[in-house]
Amino acid sequence: MVTTVPESTTATWQIDAAHSVVEFAVKHMMFATAKGRFGQFSGDINFDPANIAGSGVNVEIDVKSIDTRDEKRDGHLLSADFFDAGAFPTITFKSTRVEPTSDNAFKVHGDLTIHGITREAVLDAELTGQGKNPWGQEVIGFSATTKFKRSAFGLEWNAALETGGVLVGDEVKIAIEIEASKQA
Repeated sequence: MVTTVPESTTATWQIDAAHSVVEFAVKHMMFATAKGRFGQFSGDINFDPANIAGSGVNVEIDVKSIDTRDEKRDGHLLSADFFDAGAFPTITFKSTRVEPTSDNAFKVHGDLTIHGITREAVLDAELTGQGKNPWGQEVIGFSATTKFKRSAFGLEWNAALETGGVLVGDEVKIAIEIEASKQA
């Protein structure tokens, strides 16, 4: 009896930062939401639609590319009070496993490293489409969200409010939109 092994349909996709977004949101003064994004990041995705569990992703974010639309706040976030960008210039995510949840949705488990501290993170991800751009390049799209406690990564700076509570919330919500190009 001869068994044939199905051909792998895994492809490597390079993240196109010009057409992708990594955003975050955190509570400010306990009731408002402050948002920001990182402008410089790179990474690749190994994706096999026939075997989603065999897929993976590696991403590196340049901390100094933070943009909250407030130069003073950005400077504070880059300081030792928060990211300490001089000592810890990157945020990384390296998947450890991918768990399919439906046809186009999956959970991406991985190691998230911020401020030199690595913790497990789980992204709720979705394949949003695939096709060719006007220049003939094959591209793919993904969306993902997650949340975590910033204190788990040593980002504990805060200020007490006179009315009670704190200036900066502990829970950080992440929203990611990725477009990636197929590599040869």
